Amino acid sequence: MTTASIKETPLASAHKALGARMVDFAGWNMPVQYKSIISEHMAVRTKAGLFDVSHMGEFIIKGAGAFDFVQYMIANDLQKLPKPNMALYTQFVMPHGGTVDDLIVYRRENDFLLVVNASNIDKDWQWLEKHARKFDVNMENISDATALLALQGPNAALILSKFAKEQVSALPSFCYGTGIASGVEIGFGRTGYTGEDGFEIFCAAEKSPILWDTLLEAGKEFGIEPCGLGARDTLRLEAGLPLYGHELDEETSPLESGLGWSVKLDKQDFLGKDALVNQKQNGLSKQCVCLVSEGKQLPRQGYEVYAGDKKIGIVSSGSQGIFVGKPIAFAFVPPQFATIGQALTIEIRGNKIPASVVRRPFYKRAR
Repeated sequence: MTTASIKETPLASAHKALGARMVDFAGWNMPVQYKSIISEHMAVRTKAGLFDVSHMGEFIIKGAGAFDFVQYMIANDLQKLPKPNMALYTQFVMPHGGTVDDLIVYRRENDFLLVVNASNIDKDWQWLEKHARKFDVNMENISDATALLALQGPNAALILSKFAKEQVSALPSFCYGTGIASGVEIGFGRTGYTGEDGFEIFCAAEKSPILWDTLLEAGKEFGIEPCGLGARDTLRLEAGLPLYGHELDEETSPLESGLGWSVKLDKQDFLGKDALVNQKQNGLSKQCVCLVSEGKQLPRQGYEVYAGDKKIGIVSSGSQGIFVGKPIAFAFVPPQFATIGQALTIEIRGNKIPASVVRRPFYKRAR
């Protein structure tokens, strides 16, 4: 801890020793960049990058009613995880259809591990507690005791395989494995938030400095770079991935955010289902689209989107697409303006900059 109002991960000293520029993110003192956002972004796209995401939250759900409880709480379908050591992306949905949070659910041997956003840990925990009373479950918030590192990029598997070779080589995407690195017990999912192959690696919080140093050392021959939240944001935007507070919030549903693929309206009852069914049947009031704009001026959150002279929407996230080489943005517009190829403009510093709706994602790695 630095003050009563801002937290630090167990790796704060390591970040400062590497010359990271630290910023307040969701109440956490986090590295935004080391060398530069551009070099870190490109390292992940072409080699490997290592992120400290220990500010994220982790909850364990177990007990006889664990499956039914998690199934009721999420919009995706746990039936897609028929056996342990599998994972899926999903959301907690409010009764009116807004999004409490988005998260990853891991089905492990004896429990479910839920990984939630740092800014929503307390809110999510209260949400689960409120609805757990009808189910035979035991819950544990292990956020403070758990560190999470994200090893991302085309060389990520080569690096992690030094410590869990058989697990890594055979592990499909969105599955879970275990291993030991320099004596540190780790669990890892083949998941990430960059659009690249990679792993999110869990360990005991007090062991994270050893794991951090071990992975950086093991990755030297593969071009690894420590990466901050700046590159994490530009990478996820290129990959077409939403960020809570931007593309998702309590007044925006997963359907409106373009996440319909992760919402299973044909499964049994779940919290928020009725509202989402109603949206699906009656049409969305807004829709998240991907925009590519012309020139060099960058779209940013809050900038207005126009069709002709009429303001129709607002940018939720925007940046330079570092790897794709053009300005890119997410924006919310009425569905009639969401057609691929639709010509729009974004007002940037008093100028109407031409933009067009393109398919999500802006970047997709070669398989």
